[in-house]
Amino acid sequence: MSIIRYLLCIYIMMDYLLILAGFVVLIGGAHFLVDGASGLAKRFNVSNLIIGLTVVAFGTSAPELVVNLVAALNPGTTDIALTNIIGSNMINTFVILGVAAVIFPIVSQKSSRRFDMPLSLLAPIVVFLLVLGMNNEVNRAGGVILLIFFVWFMTVMVRKAVKHPEANDEDYKPMKIWVALIMVTGGLIGLVGGARLIVPSATRIAESLGVSQAVIGLTVVALGTSLPELATSAVAAFKKNSDIALGNVVGSNIFNIFFVLGTSAAISPLPAYRNINIDLLMTALGSLLLLIFVYSNKQHSIQRWAGALLLLIYSVFLFLTIAGHI
Repeated sequence: MSIIRYLLCIYIMMDYLLILAGFVVLIGGAHFLVDGASGLAKRFNVSNLIIGLTVVAFGTSAPELVVNLVAALNPGTTDIALTNIIGSNMINTFVILGVAAVIFPIVSQKSSRRFDMPLSLLAPIVVFLLVLGMNNEVNRAGGVILLIFFVWFMTVMVRKAVKHPEANDEDYKPMKIWVALIMVTGGLIGLVGGARLIVPSATRIAESLGVSQAVIGLTVVALGTSLPELATSAVAAFKKNSDIALGNVVGSNIFNIFFVLGTSAAISPLPAYRNINIDLLMTALGSLLLLIFVYSNKQHSIQRWAGALLLLIYSVFLFLTIAGHI
């Protein structure tokens, strides 16, 4: 009996050890990705914000894409496809930007305030309208509509990068392109690999506690697939590259809904779950608060107190969700 009990304890602890290993891989990948992306930005005279909104955001959205494609192709798991994206965007805004702002105030750029952040606010509203007008689901036509928004967003980003290249500092020594590409590639592999270690283990732990699939998708899976954004933005904040931290999160939110959710719905219709309207409103509230924060001071920044407020709001929401009050 003692041997069986010992083996059982090792089996249970294995999930926790995999989560710990995933964090190590994740943080290492974030360091490589931020440094490599910054090197590419300077090398091609492209602003850090554009890199954060495109290359970094796409890479850190890869876990959501993988999870959603699997969920969309497997009947009975579509709740995870929707809750993963909505939950990830909530965590991106309330937790990741909250943590990053507490570490170092996040300064926004004019282009971000006028286009990217409003588009991030529009995204959950579009999903809300699609669910409302498509028999309580996001069908294939809805997926195509979301993908059209994504193509429009990418077109604007490319034009912006071409028209407004960023001038390099005279003392800056450009990073070799092959070095930057290796760092970005290695960083993305680390981020995705770390998330793939964490998400299944965390899901097994949550299921052993009797938590529903919808709650798992909204919390555990969403948090697991958002860990790349958390690691990347926290590292960027420590390095005082706040435009990458903000661009990464806002860009990831846009990618998640218009590209990941659009692709998932185009593959297979996604029926709405019970509390989707509340969750979409919560997601929209986060984006609205960001706009209010950056326009509330002359620096157009998300101050430390605002970051703490975002964390507090999400903590209350998470408690009410797990307790079954929402």
